Amino acid sequence: MNLKDKINQDLKEAMKSGDKDRLNTIRSIRAAILEFEKSGSQKELTESDAITILNSAAKKRKEAIEQFKNAGRLDLASKEENELKIILEYLPKQLSNEEIESEVKKIIEDVGAKGKEDFGKVMPIAVKNLKGRADGNKIRTIVEKLLS
Repeated sequence: MNLKDKINQDLKEAMKSGDKDRLNTIRSIRAAILEFEKSGSQKELTESDAITILNSAAKKRKEAIEQFKNAGRLDLASKEENELKIILEYLPKQLSNEEIESEVKKIIEDVGAKGKEDFGKVMPIAVKNLKGRADGNKIRTIVEKLLS
């Protein structure tokens, strides 16, 4: 079952169960997917596209959580956290810092990077290889740490 079918199935289940938060979150994911499909790019939704859409939705939720917490709106931050948990269910399992570090070390070895000046060689490969499985900021931090 591809991601689009899974989302449609989960949408039906959320409607039946009456879980409004889950229903609204899944609807927002589905809307983002439909928007992509109708964007005129005339291409089918691939797993990579779906991961990009889900990462974007997750990033928006993380930013909203931070802003709501800074504004003292813990009720809204909690709502966003619940939505983020639902979105993360559809993304591939996120790698731990140790796993990211291991992958980045392999990339540094393969590229033959020596120091900070090689950041531009390592980072694009790391992002491509870890797409959907690790946050870009975490990847950047680890690459910088290992190259310094």
